[in-house]
Amino acid sequence: MDLDHARRVAVEAAEAAGTLLRERAPGGFGVRAKEGGDLVTDLDLAAEKLLLDRIRAAFPEHRVVAEESGVSGDSAAAWTWFVDPLDGTNNLAIGLPLYVVGLALCHQGLPRLGVVHDPVGRQTWSAVRGRGALGPRGPVPLPRRPRGPHGPVIAWTQGHDVSRDDPAVRSLKAALDVRARRVLQLWAPLLGWVLLARGDIDAVVGYRAEAVDLPGGLLIAQEAGLCVRGFDGELFDGHTGLPARRRNFVAACPELVDDLLGLVTAATR
Repeated sequence: MDLDHARRVAVEAAEAAGTLLRERAPGGFGVRAKEGGDLVTDLDLAAEKLLLDRIRAAFPEHRVVAEESGVSGDSAAAWTWFVDPLDGTNNLAIGLPLYVVGLALCHQGLPRLGVVHDPVGRQTWSAVRGRGALGPRGPVPLPRRPRGPHGPVIAWTQGHDVSRDDPAVRSLKAALDVRARRVLQLWAPLLGWVLLARGDIDAVVGYRAEAVDLPGGLLIAQEAGLCVRGFDGELFDGHTGLPARRRNFVAACPELVDDLLGLVTAATR
């Protein structure tokens, strides 16, 4: 598998989808509720079709898992694409320009390639496992964000099926609110990974995270030098075969991750 070629295809597809979103969003679009209460727009569907057409044309033998249309391709394929055509649909629906396009390519469940494109800022981040992360200005260095006196800035993400009265969520959020300078709920998990990789925030904490938007962003952060560990303290590689109950993690710079792990461990006992 030529991952350099796959990166080029993925970057070009994500940027084309981003152009579609950026150009069509001001003209208005249809919005409807999906099962479970989340939203989908005409733009999600149009961007996903563009991405799927390009991926299938370049890699017809690969399996694809897409946010809106589900699973297609050979179920026995070793290579699987994960496609999030518009991560941040709820933001776009209320006129908040915080959304990205995300793609990931996994081999037997392990993320090998990740791409995140910001249509509004016209910026792209990508990573190939073992080769570092690339941003708009080239290689992404390990963030060296100075730790302020008022605690870290943390992005929180959780799965769509997590209920409002989940006791673990209530406990975790309360603990983070006390410890952190600010806890961001971006409604766009991939954007949180990019903010972490470039050093704008200090950590991402995930609880039962969604599978589609997890592997690509996680890989970009890991390849930028960030540490990602499960709530059990073990290294977390974002394997797509993990059930939702095990998609719990803390991602941060190495010197902060142990502190945050201690916090979430105490909160979930």
